[in-house]
Amino acid sequence: MSAHGSLLRLAALLVSLPLASIAAEAGAEKDLAALRASFEYGKYAEVLERAGSRIDRGDLREAELVELHKLAGLSAFNLGKGDSATRHFRALLRIEPDFSLDPFVVPPPAVIAFDDLKGRMATELELIRQEKRLRAERERTEQAELERQRAEDEEQRRRLEALARDYTVQRVEKRSLLVNFVPFGAGQFQQGRMRMGIAFAAGESLLAAASILGYFMYDSYFVRDTIELEDRLTDSNRQTVEIRYIPTEDRAGARNWRYLKNASAGAFYAVYALGLADALAHHQDEVVTQERRVPPPAAAPAASSLRLFPTRGGAGAGLTLRF
Repeated sequence: MSAHGSLLRLAALLVSLPLASIAAEAGAEKDLAALRASFEYGKYAEVLERAGSRIDRGDLREAELVELHKLAGLSAFNLGKGDSATRHFRALLRIEPDFSLDPFVVPPPAVIAFDDLKGRMATELELIRQEKRLRAERERTEQAELERQRAEDEEQRRRLEALARDYTVQRVEKRSLLVNFVPFGAGQFQQGRMRMGIAFAAGESLLAAASILGYFMYDSYFVRDTIELEDRLTDSNRQTVEIRYIPTEDRAGARNWRYLKNASAGAFYAVYALGLADALAHHQDEVVTQERRVPPPAAAPAASSLRLFPTRGGAGAGLTLRF
């Protein structure tokens, strides 16, 4: 993409998409135009048949239904089919109870018959009017509620955006007292005092290793032997006893390792006690930290446009994005 922006055309939506609502409306308008032309040429039987067939197929708006019933009813009236005309006029009035025929276009007998039917249906039509008023009022209420909710959502969005521009994050860290009693600087590490924790961990590790080494080295100087004990009163009783001892020539070396074992163990416990005291002195059950954050500016949204165009047997759509 260049510095001045480039145009990317997405052709994925250019396949022929049958947009049902657009195609249905276009088809209904085409049918109505053809029926009006046939009615003007006096092809009443054809209009009556085609209008009834189109009504039976459904998928029509109220205005289209009103027009179809009007054409079918007038065609039936002109053909002398009173029952069919009454049926279509009655269906028309149930959709639009205040509908009236234009006396400058429709012959007077048809207007009189239509108005007479409207008078006979006065009670039913008044109920339909009331129902339509209630429905319209309910729709207005729902629309007002939607507008109110939309305004509240927009206000909430603005408040959140204002808060998001500059906010503070507060963290509360819980610390366990028992961790301070664990050796090798565990208490210091929990408190975030890394250098002290490393110092205690390294010191205690070295002393523990020295004590363990002294223990095994001192133990390695022992030898095992057996002796026989005689009963001086009777020569028949002899008892064998196993003993463990350090030879005289190895006592000096063994003594040094014993000193190392005991001294390093004592030093280990001394350093552990010092680390425990230090950890308890700096212990806090809760540590609260605050951090101020300013989010980066939001990137400008990519410009986009949607265009619709007719295709063979349907409609197509194209989406254009500009970065």
